[in-house]
Parts: sequence; C-alpha cells; structure tokens
Amino acid sequence: MNTIDLITRYYAAFNAADTDAMIACLAPDVAHHVNEGEVRVGTEAFAAFCTHMSRCYREQLTDIVVMATPDGSRAAAEFTVNGTYLETDEGLPEANGQTYRLPAGGFFSVKDGQITRIVTYYNLADWMAQVRA
Repeated sequence: MNTIDLITRYYAAFNAADTDAMIACLAPDVAHHVNEGEVRVGTEAFAAFCTHMSRCYREQLTDIVVMATPDGSRAAAEFTVNGTYLETDEGLPEANGQTYRLPAGGFFSVKDGQITRIVTYYNLADWMAQVRA
C-alpha cells in the first residue's frame, strides 16, 4: 500500500470512529503530537487519547487532501473538521453541544508501511471562539 492510500485509510477509520482500524495503520511506537498537548508515544497512549476524544467530541473530517513525498516517507493532509462538543474537556469552555468547523492539517512520517509520527494542527483560538459563541 502506498503512503497516500495509508493516510487515506487512517482518515477513513477516523471518520468511522474505528480506533482499532486507525491503530492498524500505526507503528507500535508511533509518536502522536497533538495540538496544544504533550507527545504521546505508542499505540496504547494513542488509544487512550482516542477514547478521551470520543467522549468529549464527535468529529467528521471533510475536504481531505493527502500529499506525500515521492519516496513515501512523509505525508501531509489538509481537511475540515466538522464537530460537536459533547462533554466538557478539562481546562476548556463548558460543553453544551456546540458545533464547530475548523480548517486543520496532519503531518506524518511513514516507515515500512506504517505511520511512525502524526502531528495534528488546528487553530485553538478559532475553536474557542466558536464554542464560546
């Protein structure tokens, strides 16, 4: 499977809320760099993060465009996050079902057909303004 197909499969699993299918795309020691947070290492930490996110947020990604280097070792994706804030996340505004729509991106390192690094970016100030409105 080429890198673009791998990243596309990862995001399809995200949209299906299928953490196991997402993890199947990852190397066991994946480094997950979340926006405004600490780096989580390993699929167990990734799964715990997904559990937390699923409790607090319901999100679907649209307008996904995936790009990769010719050798497939690095990739990037641009997309729109369409979400609902379900449960208050610690340190963030109170949740009451607010919806939001954000441009976002992901950056990846790939080795031997597995994602070894994920960096996610979105504008937190934009999200905060939307859920406070």
